[in-house]
Amino acid sequence: MTVQPIRLFGDPVLRTPADPVVDFDAELRRLVADLTDTMREQNGAGLAAPQLGVSLRVFAFDVDDVLGHLVNPVLEFPDEEEQDGPEGCLSIPGLYFDTKRRQNVIAKGFSAFGDPVQIVGTGLMSRCVQHETDHLDGVLFLDRLDAAGRKEAMKAIRQADWYDAAAPPTVKLSPHISDPFGLGR
Repeated sequence: MTVQPIRLFGDPVLRTPADPVVDFDAELRRLVADLTDTMREQNGAGLAAPQLGVSLRVFAFDVDDVLGHLVNPVLEFPDEEEQDGPEGCLSIPGLYFDTKRRQNVIAKGFSAFGDPVQIVGTGLMSRCVQHETDHLDGVLFLDRLDAAGRKEAMKAIRQADWYDAAAPPTVKLSPHISDPFGLGR
């Protein structure tokens, strides 16, 4: 179990869909431990494997005193209720932008031992699960912002001391909702 460096915005691994986990072995359990240690060291609510440079569908979370992880998550939304509020990312350090998410989520997947897991989340837990699952699809929360919000975010990112101009950004849409920007409403 080791704290690992977190990949920052512009790193191509953050834009690459992660591979499903097929081996529920000691290596996967070490990855979960590293994700957990790194997330807690950085005071994060969640951390996905691609943020450590590992292209596997697994993330750790620590929300409202609930610490856990989820492997190969599949999301369901029991209703259309939304939330809008500040969201940040350990791969985009120090910056927060209001982001629309679904208020409620049911996430199904597995533990690091291959046991079935289900998370029923609302509010912050729902936001975290959606955010981390987006990471597994190569999607960043910036992709969920409207055009004005993305422009503001990109300006702030370009001014950040950690930004690497040699790694130009890309925008993707989340496959988890049909209208990520609310344009059809």
